[in-house]
Amino acid sequence: MTNSVRRPELLVAWVLAAAVTAVDQLTKSLAVSRLSDSSVDVVWTLKFRLTYNTGMAFGAGSSIGPVIAVGAFLIVLVLARSVSRQPRLVYRIAIGTLVGGATGNLLDRIFRSPGVLRGAVVDFIDFGWFPVFNVADIAINFGAGLLILTVFLDSRRSRSSGRSVTDDR
Repeated sequence: MTNSVRRPELLVAWVLAAAVTAVDQLTKSLAVSRLSDSSVDVVWTLKFRLTYNTGMAFGAGSSIGPVIAVGAFLIVLVLARSVSRQPRLVYRIAIGTLVGGATGNLLDRIFRSPGVLRGAVVDFIDFGWFPVFNVADIAINFGAGLLILTVFLDSRRSRSSGRSVTDDR
C-alpha cells in the first residue's frame, strides 16, 4: 500500500488510545472516590492529592473551559484522521498516546461538574514542586515528545541522506 497503513497496523494506535483512556478514567475514578477528604503520601515528595482543573495545563485559562474542550475535540479528530497516513510504528504510538490522553481529559470536560464542556479535569499526582497532573497528562506529554523527537530525527536523517523519510519503512 502506498499512502495508507494496513488495518492491523492501525490497531496499534487505536488499542493504545483506548488503553490510555481507560487507565486514565479508572485512576481518576479511584482518586475521586478515595482522595476526596485527604491526600496520600507515596514516596519522597510524591503524594496523591485530589484537585480539579477547569483550565489548561497548570491551571491557566480557567475561564475558557468550553473553548479548551472544543479545541481538544478538534485536535483528537485531526490526529485520529492522520493515523492512517503514518507509515511508521513510532508515529502510530505517539498519536495513540496523544489521542488517548486528550480523550481522557475531554471526557472530564464533557461529563464532570459543573456541566457539559465546562467540566473540571481531575488531577491527583502531586510532587509538591510541580503542578498536579493525571495519567492523561502523562500520555499527552509522552506522545507529543515522541512525535516531536521523531519528526526532528527524521528530518535530520532525510536531509543528510537526501531522501524521503517514508523511503525506509
